Amino acid sequence: MKLLLDTCTFLWLLLEDAAVPDAVWAMVRDPSNELYLSVASAWEIATKYKLGRLALPEPPARFVPKYREANQIASLPLEEEAALQVYKLPDLHADPFDRILVSQAILHSLVIVTPDELIRQYPVRTAW
Repeated sequence: MKLLLDTCTFLWLLLEDAAVPDAVWAMVRDPSNELYLSVASAWEIATKYKLGRLALPEPPARFVPKYREANQIASLPLEEEAALQVYKLPDLHADPFDRILVSQAILHSLVIVTPDELIRQYPVRTAW
């Protein structure tokens, strides 16, 4: 299965946060699953870090690739087609980062691993 990690999911997995259900841990540890982190999530992390809304042990330019690669999570580029598909989505979620993740998941047939109830209302497969 191809899994697209929501930004919060990526961060919580790294922190081994208790909010992550056992079923999610099992999915991300299953070697038959492919894990992806969107460049939109890297952008979101960098933005929140710059605004002082996200504390990290090191700057995002080192943090994101270091931990993504260490955990065998592929980087999912943001292509024009996914960006342009956003206008087709219903206005359920105001967060542009989450809306682009939904578009990418639709375009690439990915399952979004997220606790976000608003994302779950879109016509996209989710897991949590």
